[in-house]
Amino acid sequence: MIAVLDYGSQFAHLIARRIRSLGVYAEIFPNTTPSSVLKNKKVEGIILSGGPRSVYENNAPTIDKRIFTLGVPVLGLCYGHQLLAHTLGGKVVPSSKEYGKETLTVAGKSRLLQGLGKKEQVWMSHGDSVVALPQGFSVSGSTQECKIAAFADEKRRTYGLQFHPEVQHTLHGMKILENFIKICGCKRNYTIKGLDRKLVAEIKAKVGNGAVIMGVSGGVDSLVASALIKTATPNIYCAFVDHGIIRKGEAAYVKELYEKLGFRHYYYADASQIFYTRLKGITDPEEKRRVIGKTFIEVFEAKVKELKAKHGEIRFLGQGTIYPDRIESAKASKAADVIKTHHNVGGLPAKMRLKLVEPLKDLYKDEVRELGKMIGLPLDALMRHPFPGPGLAVRIVGEITAERIGIVQEADFIFTDELKKTGQYDKIWQAFAALLPVKAVGVMGDSRSYGYIISLRAVTSVDGMTADWAKIPNDVLERAASRIVKNVRGVTRVVYDITQKPPATIEYE
Repeated sequence: MIAVLDYGSQFAHLIARRIRSLGVYAEIFPNTTPSSVLKNKKVEGIILSGGPRSVYENNAPTIDKRIFTLGVPVLGLCYGHQLLAHTLGGKVVPSSKEYGKETLTVAGKSRLLQGLGKKEQVWMSHGDSVVALPQGFSVSGSTQECKIAAFADEKRRTYGLQFHPEVQHTLHGMKILENFIKICGCKRNYTIKGLDRKLVAEIKAKVGNGAVIMGVSGGVDSLVASALIKTATPNIYCAFVDHGIIRKGEAAYVKELYEKLGFRHYYYADASQIFYTRLKGITDPEEKRRVIGKTFIEVFEAKVKELKAKHGEIRFLGQGTIYPDRIESAKASKAADVIKTHHNVGGLPAKMRLKLVEPLKDLYKDEVRELGKMIGLPLDALMRHPFPGPGLAVRIVGEITAERIGIVQEADFIFTDELKKTGQYDKIWQAFAALLPVKAVGVMGDSRSYGYIISLRAVTSVDGMTADWAKIPNDVLERAASRIVKNVRGVTRVVYDITQKPPATIEYE
C-alpha cells in the first residue's frame, strides 16, 4: 500500500486514483495520522498532497516527524513539497505565483525523474516557494520562476515536487508516479475485479430487508448505483424527479431505459413548479445548489410517504454520489476548501429521515463506467456524457427563468445532435451549452437584434478531476453555432469555451 496524506488538495484523491490505475493499492489518510498507524498498515510509500495553506502560517497542517524514521520513500507534492523542506530544515517564503503549464528543466539523475526529457511540461499552482534546501538534498528540477521545483535525497528516498504529476497537464506525470512506485518496491497487483460483489455485499449488510428509494437521473452514476442496489435487494423504488431544468426529452429517455433494464418500481415526480418557485430571484451559485438539494430531499420524502401505504416502510435513500462530488464539496477532507456544493453532498439538509446508501462514493467516473461494464449495463447508457444533478441550473449563469431554460435546452440539443452526427460525441468526455447573463447586439434580416450569448463547452478527461478543452473541428462548431442562432429565439451570438480544468470547473456554477 501507498499512503496519501491529505493536506486539503482538490487533487488528493486523484493522486490515490492514479496510483491505483498503475496497479498499486493507495489509501487516503488525514494529515494528522501518526507514524504508528502507517507502520501498522505496513505502508511501502507515503505521498504528501498539496493544499490551500502556507507552511509558515499559524496552525498550518504539519506532519508527524517520526514518519521519516519508518524507512519508506516519501514524496511531497506542492504543499507537501514545501512541508518537507520546512520540516527538515529548509526555507519556504511567499513568491510570485505560478499557475498553469510551465516548463521544467530536469537536472541531475534523480530516480524519481528517470526517463524524462531535459525539458518537460508540468502544471503548477502555488504562491510559495522553497528557497533553501535541507541538508542532504539537491535540486533535480527548476522552472523559470521556481529555482527549486524538484528536489531529492536519494539516500533517504525522499523527494519533493512543486508541480502536480497527478494532473493530465503534466504530460509525463504518470511516469513520475510509476518511478515512485518502483522506488517503493511495490507489487503492481491491484484491480477492481470483483468489486461489484463486494459492493453488493456491503449494500445487503446495510439495508438488510429494508427498502430503498433511489434517485435516478439517466446519468451513469445513478444508473450503476441503482443496478448494484437492485442486485442487493428487490425492494428498490426508483424515482425520477423532474425539476424542470433537465435536458430536452430526458424524462421519456430515463423511463424507457429503466423499464428495459427490468426495474419493477419506477416513479415519475413532476416537481418543476416547486423548483421554479424556490429558485426565483436566486443568482448565487451556492444558494442555487442548496435550494435544489433541500428541495430534492423534500420531494423524495414526500414520495416516501406516498409509497409507504402501498409498499410499507422505506428508510434508505440511494444516490449515485462519486468521489469528485465529495471532493469539490470539501466532504472528503477537513483541510479542503469548498469549490462548489454538489446538491447530493453539501446541498443535503443536516437532518434527514432517510439513511444514505452511496455504493460509488469512493470511485471516479472511469471506475464507475468500468464497473457498469462488469455488471453488463448497456454501453450506450454508460458512455453518456455526465449531466449535473442540479441540471441546467448550473448552466444558466444568473437567475433561472422559463425563457432561459427553454433557450439552453434547445441550444444543448442542437450542439449534442451535431456532435453525434459527425462522430465527435464519443470522443468527448462532456459537452453542453450554457447561457451567459449578458446580451449582445446582432443583425438578423437587416434589422438590429439584441439577444443572449450561448457558450459551448466540450472537454476531454479521464475522471472529471482535470480536463482539457476538446479540439472539435471548426466546421462542426460552425454548423452548431449557425443552427443555434437560426433556430433558438433570443440568441444572437455563440462562443466556444477553451478553458482547462483547472483553473475552471467543467460546469459554470
